[in-house]
Amino acid sequence: MLFAPKEKGQGLVEYALILVLVAVVVIAILTLLGPAIGNVFSEVMQSL
Repeated sequence: MLFAPKEKGQGLVEYALILVLVAVVVIAILTLLGPAIGNVFSEVMQSL
């Protein structure tokens, strides 16, 4: 029972690290695919 607060803090740190990892992956994907997505939207706007 003495170590319960440390385990809660450790769990929060693990969740924070997972969120940071997901954010980095999303930013990397958007950086790589951003121009392609922009081109698709430009083509759609030109066809309208």
